[in-house]
Amino acid sequence: MAKKKKISAGTSMNVVTACISTTLMLILLGTVIFFVCFAHNFSNSLKENFTVTLMLDENITQKQAYNIQSRLRKLPCTRSLNYMSKEKAQRELAAGLGTEETDFLGDNPLSASFELRLKSEYANSDSLNKILPPLRSDSLIVDVSAPQDLMDSLNRNIRHISSVLLIIALLLTLVSFVLINNTIRLSIYARRLMIKTMRMVGASYGFIRRPFIRKAIAIGIISAILACAILALGIYNLVKYDPEIQGLITWQAVAFTAGAVIVCGLIITWLSAYISVSHYLKMSRDKLYTN
Repeated sequence: MAKKKKISAGTSMNVVTACISTTLMLILLGTVIFFVCFAHNFSNSLKENFTVTLMLDENITQKQAYNIQSRLRKLPCTRSLNYMSKEKAQRELAAGLGTEETDFLGDNPLSASFELRLKSEYANSDSLNKILPPLRSDSLIVDVSAPQDLMDSLNRNIRHISSVLLIIALLLTLVSFVLINNTIRLSIYARRLMIKTMRMVGASYGFIRRPFIRKAIAIGIISAILACAILALGIYNLVKYDPEIQGLITWQAVAFTAGAVIVCGLIITWLSAYISVSHYLKMSRDKLYTN
């Protein structure tokens, strides 16, 4: 009886250790995945702040300006459109210079314009080279300006950062698999003799693997739930510390992070249990006592 209690306590301790180790690795993996999603949202936010300015002919009529506005709104690249009249442009210039509108002599020299904000997927040189020429060919649009150099620089930096984060995520996934596999393998090691005995009495590989895989999946589920809870608490505290970043933490990013943690937890623990049990099933009886 005492021996059975000792074995049961040892098995329970192995399960607890496996849960803790798996949870820690999933938290680390989830953190990297979350920041990959956060970086993606942040880059999209930066791209959507780029503005294409279209200066209009000073003699343009209200109807012609409305027609151009309707045309711009129909473009697939348009995220938002703002019309700046000559009077509004003069007021903003006066406010920026700290003067009154009456201080300007003569006619208003400023032109009406449209400020076109692009969707993030169109904020690149290739898209602009297709969008801008037709606009520049319009006789009512005297000038079209876009920050292409800044856009190209940002896109290059985003690609480099994304590549680094992707490599880190892949390396961390590999490290997580190795460490979780070792943890699961140690928990199965204590029952290696039972595995061989079951095989000797004629039990099939599938029958022997089933309880170990079920236990490993249970460890994966528990660890994934714990990891998601801790990550959710971390995200909550992050938003509480800096409310301005709340717009960058979308429900899609949170859902993707949680889904990735759960899937990785299940796959890694299932695969680790399958490999470990197969290892001991194929091991000779002499090696069972020496390993």
